Parts: sequence; C-alpha cells; structure tokens
Amino acid sequence: MKKLNLTDKRNPDYFYSEAIKTLRTNIQLSGQSIKTILITSCYPNEGKSDIVLSLAQELGSIGKKVLLLDADIRKTAYAGRLGVEEEVKGLSQLLSGQVGLQEVIYSTNFPNMDIIFGGPSAPNPSGLLSENIFKVFLKEIREYYNYILIDTPPIGTVIDAAVIGRCCDGAVFLIEPGNVRYRDAQKAFKQLERSGCRILGAVMNKIDTSDDKYYSSYYKHYGEYYRRSEEEARIK
Repeated sequence: MKKLNLTDKRNPDYFYSEAIKTLRTNIQLSGQSIKTILITSCYPNEGKSDIVLSLAQELGSIGKKVLLLDADIRKTAYAGRLGVEEEVKGLSQLLSGQVGLQEVIYSTNFPNMDIIFGGPSAPNPSGLLSENIFKVFLKEIREYYNYILIDTPPIGTVIDAAVIGRCCDGAVFLIEPGNVRYRDAQKAFKQLERSGCRILGAVMNKIDTSDDKYYSSYYKHYGEYYRRSEEEARIK
C-alpha cells in the first residue's frame, strides 16, 4: 500500500469542528454493525465532500481505522483538493478490471485514514456500480476498517447513490438550507429510502446561525419529514 502526503488547506472554525464531533458521536451511537456509510446530497456544491473528509479525519483522530471511498466516478475531485500531484489509481479502474484492490488503496498522513480515489471518469458509472464486483469489493474491505465513508454523487441529480445504498449499512443525507426546495429534498430522500439502505439521519450544512429566526423556521419546516430518521439516530 502506497502512502500519500495529503494537504488539507481548509481552516474550519470552532463551531464547525464541534459539529463534526457531534456527527461522529451520533454515527458511533448508531450501532457497531454500521460500518459502510454513504453520504449524499440533493444537489452539487452543498459541501458534501468537505463533511466526508472532516468526518473521516475526526474518526481517525480517536483511533478508528477509516477508509474514505470516493465513489463519484463521474467527477472526482479529491486528488486536486488534497494536493496530489502524482498519478493515482482509482475506483473506476478497479471496477473495470484494470487494476487490483491493493493498487487503489492509499494510506495517508492523516491518522488512521486511508483513501480510494474515484479514478478517471467512466462512461457508464451506474452500470459499473451495479455490478457484483462492487458489492464483493465492499464486503472484502469492511473486514479491515471500523468505518468506510462513501462519498457519492448527489442523488437528486443521478441515481448512483441509490445503487450504492443497496450495499451499505447506513446513509446520511446532506442539505444546504436556502439552496434546496423542500419538495426536491423530499423526492431525493425517498429515492434513497427505496434503495433499502437504513437512513441514519440528515445533516444541515452551511447554516448561518446569526439569523436565529431563519435558523429555527427552517428546522421546523423540515422537522416533520425527517422525524422518523432522527428517531433512529439523531444527527445534527
């Protein structure tokens, strides 16, 4: 397994860091059987990949062995975001039979965190993810990690997250307040439910807490719909 020195140029503030710790704790409380977790959103640019990376780092910092799996084989961005200048192999190449498993798993300088990049864009992403090789691959690697966090394309745009959800123990749905209509979020959430994957809860990202009236009204608006999932595992 090759090691990469990744660069995280973000500067999360105190409140963001505390929110990630809360998310980590609630995922741990979801049960020991919850190991493969997909994270998706309704639309692009809701901050999903930032949350996945931060959560992986946080779990690693408390001694959990974590694999960050970039399953967006349509438009991967992790290599560039983390300052990787050399050529790396990825998931699309593994699923298409071009490389073996040990060639796509990279250890990192982040404590206890490994990563699999998305790889080159595939012509038929949902088809590759639907094949049995992906299910077998997840079953094999889950034996080596406490958590596998799977970053998927937005479910409101493409079907990939629902396809991946059939192989996962749980899912987290990310929403950016003010950028997603309730009806669209509801449709995307139901699509994820139909995959048969257990919905662990919802995360609201990019919330402006300085506007208390807006903050509270938005929670009230969405609260009824997400009540069922929050009863299973309350993730804020």
